[in-house]
Amino acid sequence: MADIILPGAAYTEKSGTYVNTEGRSQHTKVAVTAPGMAREDWKVIRAVSELAGVTLPYDTLDEVRSRLAEVAPNLVRYDDVEEANYFKQANELAQAVNQNLIAAPLVPPQVSAKDFYMTDPISRASQTMAKCVKALTEGAAAVDEPSVC
Repeated sequence: MADIILPGAAYTEKSGTYVNTEGRSQHTKVAVTAPGMAREDWKVIRAVSELAGVTLPYDTLDEVRSRLAEVAPNLVRYDDVEEANYFKQANELAQAVNQNLIAAPLVPPQVSAKDFYMTDPISRASQTMAKCVKALTEGAAAVDEPSVC
């Protein structure tokens, strides 16, 4: 159902910076080569920016990490547990943005799934899940067999 599929590499196929649940920034390295046309995420985003006519000024991973250090220095202090200061950083970044560049406020569309329980391929393929959803939407009397939900 996707309009576009970007050839991003899996986490084992790229260098990356991740933050674990305790707030510790971690650096990973490539473990295996990415298959086919898969590329590191920053390279995919850089290529898309070029096609969009707004080329990002990053040609190497080191340049991306330098910018990361400017924007979010907590993400390059590897293995340090950071205090959760996301709102403070967001406010500082918002103040730094040139408001003339923003034509209108960005409001994401609010989409609600009519049948949330059948939105993934595994649930859609499950006869049991189909019976449970039918029981939920039409009432338990609509299910012929004993309930397994």
